[in-house]
Order: sequence, then C-alpha cells, then structure tokens
Amino acid sequence: MTVNDKSLDNLSENARALWDAALALARLRPGVSLPPLLVFTDPLRVPDPTGVALRLPAGSGLVFRHFGTPSAEETAWRLREITARRGIALMIGLDAELADRIGADGLHLPQRSRSTAPQVRKDHPQWLITAAAHVQGLADEADQTDQAIRETQGLDGLVLSPAFATRSPSPSRPPLGAAQIADFVSATKLPVYALGGINLTNVAQLSGTGICGIAGLEGFISLFCD
Repeated sequence: MTVNDKSLDNLSENARALWDAALALARLRPGVSLPPLLVFTDPLRVPDPTGVALRLPAGSGLVFRHFGTPSAEETAWRLREITARRGIALMIGLDAELADRIGADGLHLPQRSRSTAPQVRKDHPQWLITAAAHVQGLADEADQTDQAIRETQGLDGLVLSPAFATRSPSPSRPPLGAAQIADFVSATKLPVYALGGINLTNVAQLSGTGICGIAGLEGFISLFCD
C-alpha cells in the first residue's frame, strides 16, 4: 500500500515512522484492503476526537467509541465530515444505528458482541466490520469450533490485544508478545490487527507475525497529535 498526499506533511518524524511501520506490515498481507493503522477513541482518554481526525494520515482508520456520552451524535457528525474530507475510514464502536445515521464506513464490535456480526453484515454489506479479540487462552480463542466460526462470519478483521504491556484501564491481561500473536494469526483466516502497547521501540517485533496492521489509543494519539 502506498499513500502519498499532503496529509503526511504535518506529521512529526516519530508519527511518520509509525505510519511507515504500519504500511510495511500491510504490504506483507497482499490482498487485504483494510486501513493499516487504526486509532481508537474513548471519552475519558480522548476528549477531543475531532482533533485526532484532523491529524491522522489519509488511508488510516478512526474508531469512535462514545460509550453513551450525550454529545456522541454531534461529535460523530463532525468526525464524518472531517474523515470523509481527509480520506480516513470512520468506524463507530458498537452503535450500528449511529453508524447508519451518519454514513460511517463501518462498525467495530467489542468481543462480547461478536456474535452479532452476521446480522450486521446482512444489514450493511458495504461496511468495514471488525471485532475485538482479548486473549488469555489462545487455543480457546482461535479454536475453529462451531461457535468461533459463527462469530467470525461477517467480519473483515479482528483486533487482537494486548500485544505488549499497556496502561489501559481495562482488566489486566498478560501481554501476548510477537510469538503468541503469530500463533493466533495462523489459527484464523481473518486479517488481524495487533493492539496494545505498540510503539516505535517494539513495532518491528511484529513484522513476522502476519498481522495486517496496528491499532492503538493514547500512545498513537500522542504521536500524531504532538
């Protein structure tokens, strides 16, 4: 994947390096048409998601998770205008009705809602649909049981976490590391993003894992909005 446009001109040196690393990972998965980099938001840690959308490079993706905040729809409409203008894929976290109203590019599902993916796909065949995969027992998560197969139907990709140690307030899970991520990728037919604790120091460790791209929150935002 090659992206060459003015959206790269305002990136800091470190942000450009992370973007280049994401592109390099995407090139290792030919035939996968997904944004190489996803940035997640939430109201607590990202109070100004529109500011983030104004700084991301074209070709990346933004996942707006509003968690029921009163200003969610107003913010989502602003994000739609910015991302459409700048060539960024906009996905809404969980809220399919909001995604539909604003004309978002897709939906991201938490792990607990993955089983709804087939119906979402039926209702919105054009959407980009991803879902979270929080792994403790890789064999249980990636095992091709009937339930696992049903839950991956309709999905374009999985977002696997935690890749590395992270400061996330979510329940603590041990970091997977590159070897376990590679095991997971080899056990599923879906493209997989790595999420959690990824930075310029450790992103090179992911080059042999088979992931299609990288995802992040605070660490990525601090780079792109520096």
